[in-house]
Amino acid sequence: MAFSFKNLEVWKVSKSFAKDVYELTSTFPQDEKYGLTSQLRRAAVSVMSNIAEGAGRKHKKEFVQFLYLARGSLNETIAQLEISFEFGYLDQNALDLVEEKAERINQMLWKLSKSLDTVNG
Repeated sequence: MAFSFKNLEVWKVSKSFAKDVYELTSTFPQDEKYGLTSQLRRAAVSVMSNIAEGAGRKHKKEFVQFLYLARGSLNETIAQLEISFEFGYLDQNALDLVEEKAERINQMLWKLSKSLDTVNG
């Protein structure tokens, strides 16, 4: 069985984003294992998961709703990365790189949701 969401560029970039977050958080202090590390990883994986789940829904309107949820998870991830930077867990370069990818994902999610809204009439 082929899963069509795997062909979506936004899903591919979101998967790469989640991997980046996992790599970044691997250097966080051990005492953040159940705090920011865990929360960041869940939020980042939620972006790609919501895209996949929405793509499997019957109606385009449902897909759009899941794309909005993905954008929420993306914003959550960025907010948590910002506080991680403030605590000194990330350097400016790492933060900038991951935020650039997040902005690309955000734009792709927005365009995809708008194109699906147009289909819905």
